Amino acid sequence: MIDVALRNIEKYYGANRVLEDITFEIGTGERVGVVGQNGCGKTTVFKIIAGIEKQDGGFLSTRKNASLGYLDQIPVYSEHTTVLDVLNGAFEELLLLKEQMHGLELDMAHASPSALEAIMKRYGEIQLRFEHQGGYAMEEKLSKVSSGLKLSEDFLHRNFASLSGGEKTTAILGKILLQSPDILLLDEPSNHLDLESIEWLEEYLKEYKGTVFIISHDRYFLDRVVQRIIEIEDGKASLYEGNYSYYADERERRLLLQFEAYTDQQKKIKAMENAIKDLRDWGNRGDNEKFFRRAASMQKRLDKIERLDRPQTDRAKIQLQLGGEQRSGKDVFIVKNLRKTFGDQMLLDQLHFQMRYGERVGLLGKNGSGKSTLLKILLEQLPFDSGEIKRGANLRTGYLEQEVLFPREDATILETFRYQVPVPEGRARSILAKFLFYGNDVFKKVGTLSGGEKSRLKLCLLMQEDLNLLVLDEPTNHLDIDSREALEEALTDFVGSILFISHDRYFINRMTNRIVELEAGRLVEYLGNYEDFKEKKLEKKLLSEKPLPPKEKKMTKPEAPAISKTPSKPQESLRKIEEKITLLEDQIRKKDLEMAEASSDYERLQKNFEEKSQLQSELDLLLETWLDLTSHESEM
Repeated sequence: MIDVALRNIEKYYGANRVLEDITFEIGTGERVGVVGQNGCGKTTVFKIIAGIEKQDGGFLSTRKNASLGYLDQIPVYSEHTTVLDVLNGAFEELLLLKEQMHGLELDMAHASPSALEAIMKRYGEIQLRFEHQGGYAMEEKLSKVSSGLKLSEDFLHRNFASLSGGEKTTAILGKILLQSPDILLLDEPSNHLDLESIEWLEEYLKEYKGTVFIISHDRYFLDRVVQRIIEIEDGKASLYEGNYSYYADERERRLLLQFEAYTDQQKKIKAMENAIKDLRDWGNRGDNEKFFRRAASMQKRLDKIERLDRPQTDRAKIQLQLGGEQRSGKDVFIVKNLRKTFGDQMLLDQLHFQMRYGERVGLLGKNGSGKSTLLKILLEQLPFDSGEIKRGANLRTGYLEQEVLFPREDATILETFRYQVPVPEGRARSILAKFLFYGNDVFKKVGTLSGGEKSRLKLCLLMQEDLNLLVLDEPTNHLDIDSREALEEALTDFVGSILFISHDRYFINRMTNRIVELEAGRLVEYLGNYEDFKEKKLEKKLLSEKPLPPKEKKMTKPEAPAISKTPSKPQESLRKIEEKITLLEDQIRKKDLEMAEASSDYERLQKNFEEKSQLQSELDLLLETWLDLTSHESEM
């Protein structure tokens, strides 16, 4: 069954045609991803499907009576409305039925025998509707979504109006998930979520019973969730029957085939044009009408050829070339016993951290754990309560903050650039063009720019400096996939040090060789990329949950022969060795946990490692002795 079908959809904004020929179908229960450069019209397509905007041409149909959920604009609620009130808005009809049931229960308590039967019948009808619509699962569903999106009990009772934009978006996303519409339209759903919540949302959407239509630049998310990709480019839609990785490979293959077909056609056209020219030349020389007729016939064939457009193999991308010629000292940061509080809240507690030149360190952690605060303390933008921070010599730092701000919001892009980089206007415009600011774009006020445009401008300014340390706070936020890939390529070639916060797992996998996770005010270290981090986190979780093996019960010894009532010396030795082995295994397991907790404290880590090595050596010797004794007993 088809849930949504679009045929030849066109859309204009003034004289600008945004959508030219959007044609595709989405079947019931499908999970489809939508990709394309910023400004290509993805959100416009969603708004047309949701009925918020009307198309200027073409045909749209949605399945009859199918409910649709789409987060467009944040609704305005009264100042006394809590987050829980907003979420409960998803159960509006169910709560009304529940209220009616409660009223009928009161009526039944005081009804006369003659009226009771009619009230009970009405109660049964309402109860059936309540049960059929999932009324008895309301609380369980609310708890599941709240837990998955990290909406704490405290958060649920906050006034909705007091929330930040990201928090409001997350709350409304929760409401839409609770509504469970037949068709779910999600525009960048992972933008304001931490990694745990993103992974929970992935699993939730994979099990979702309705149709899911997702706009996202999160390649890892698309790989895990969607079954098909729709690419919007030049106002047209192209379909790919697979996830993002399949799309990336298939798109490259299609482009090569299109380019080969275009090249072959160009050769054929050139050959025909040359032949027509030769025939006319021969006709003129020999005054032979036959050659002119052949030329005219060939020209007709040439005119009928449907010319292929040259495929756009190189889409407009930002061009990044980072500096890094002057290296810093061997140690970039050495942090010991760092503490930072906000009011009564302890954000960083006895934190240790060390970073060396050339490292690419990803800083991960839950939302609100203090990641951005730590970066600002390292950059001397925030004070700290106690501890010690040593910064490396000759550090030349570039900082890309999460929410980019410029000194003057009323200045133009060109003015902002030339204020920091004093070069002639022509040179400035040439550099800005590499970051997709063309023509009159350079006269836009920076205060009116989108998040992606502000990030591009900030990156452009950073590229003009000779840096050896980059500190990046969510650098891929607001960037489309092409811009993310351009950033990744530039960072791969950068020879300095990189410290970054990101929820983009694809980016983390490509960029990092060490991950530090901020947890309960302290840093825990994991070597490798995001996949290694996930694997080690799972191992750590299983290790902490695994109960210590119970001590072996003493086996009841068979009654010794009359000649002796005491165990033999070999048996006594074997029992003592087994007890010692169990004790050493417990101690080694505890050392593993201590090493995981102290992974960013190099001194403690080294000490624990040496102690574990000593214990392991003792265990190895005991195991050899135990094997010798058991084999000796079996021979006897």
